[in-house]
Amino acid sequence: MESWKVNLISVWFGCLFTGLAISQIIPFLPLYVEQLGITDHSALTLWSGLIFSVTFLVSAIVSPMWGSLADRKGRKLMLLRASLGMGVVILLQAFVTNVWQLLALRALMGLTSGYIPNAMALVAAQVPRERSGWALSMVSTAQICGVIMGPLMGGLLADWVGLRAVFLITSGLLLISFMITLFLIKEGGPPRVKKEDKLSGSMVFHTLSRPGLVISLFVTTLVIQLCNGSISPILTLFVRELEPNVQNIAFVSGMVAAIPGVSALLSAPTLGKLGDRIGAERILFAALIFSVVLFVGMSWADSAVELGIFRFLLGFADGAMMPAVQTLLLRYSSDQVTGRIFGYNQSFMYLGNVIGPLMGSGISAIGGFRWVFAATAVVVLVNSVQLIWVYRQSRRTAVLNRGTKR
Repeated sequence: MESWKVNLISVWFGCLFTGLAISQIIPFLPLYVEQLGITDHSALTLWSGLIFSVTFLVSAIVSPMWGSLADRKGRKLMLLRASLGMGVVILLQAFVTNVWQLLALRALMGLTSGYIPNAMALVAAQVPRERSGWALSMVSTAQICGVIMGPLMGGLLADWVGLRAVFLITSGLLLISFMITLFLIKEGGPPRVKKEDKLSGSMVFHTLSRPGLVISLFVTTLVIQLCNGSISPILTLFVRELEPNVQNIAFVSGMVAAIPGVSALLSAPTLGKLGDRIGAERILFAALIFSVVLFVGMSWADSAVELGIFRFLLGFADGAMMPAVQTLLLRYSSDQVTGRIFGYNQSFMYLGNVIGPLMGSGISAIGGFRWVFAATAVVVLVNSVQLIWVYRQSRRTAVLNRGTKR
């Protein structure tokens, strides 16, 4: 079997356990904040947003540094760092006694995160470009499987053994990711970049055929993560508002959180292949517009069942958007700067994870949970219009440049 296929399989399992570990603590994190003594509604939503965001804020700051180190030392080292580091930090979160300690450990977790983005970059660097859409979609299905099973496991475990025990189990899952990476993933490909041969940030963009489009794709990555992040801090609380008489709220909210992963898992490989055939940009544009419609629908949901249906449909868009963005970034960057471009995209992804929870918790504290979905729909709509316009402009410019060269 070709080495890139072996790595693809190994990365898939590593991402599965990492996604499973991280996603299983998300549904009940607001409940954990509440257990630590934050009971006022406004304070709870704001603290939940801050607890979610601080990890990604730190990650956005340090991601370029880790990306530069990955270019010189290899991405496998970054995968080992992330899996082991997150495992240790999440283990410590089981023993916090107040919300400030949890905040500090979530910030420290930002220093160690980045397994799945680095796994994506490793696959992108090794897979044949004509199969990049399919390969990146396959890796995304591993994360999706984790997102499906994680909230369900986390909700059940939280109800059965308590919130703190879930952190211990999560740490064990990340140790499995570490072992898979250590023994199964072999990093090959082109020689690593020497420190003295690195291009400056401005020179990286000078090598791109469509720099404006690449920057717009970075913004789209931010918006995609913002959409998910704006909902995460308030989802459990919104489900509790919709279903006040439900006893096992952690499990029900876990179901609602997990359901997009089912449809994303079903659709991602097919949409990845379709994108390789008809163009990833068409898949991306359609998924963005579809998301706008669904977020508007969620703002009018009257029950957890209705919310779950809309989120199930949203999963079809989720399964397409990020792989499509990564495929387009791979298409419009050269081998010389692919690693740097993916590193920049990773920073925008983390920024979206910072802004989203803060936006969601802030809007919900001021206007209520439903306005979070409406505001998210507006953000996605604006981004969709902007991206389509930039894409058409860049295509016209490329056609004119080809005509001038002739």
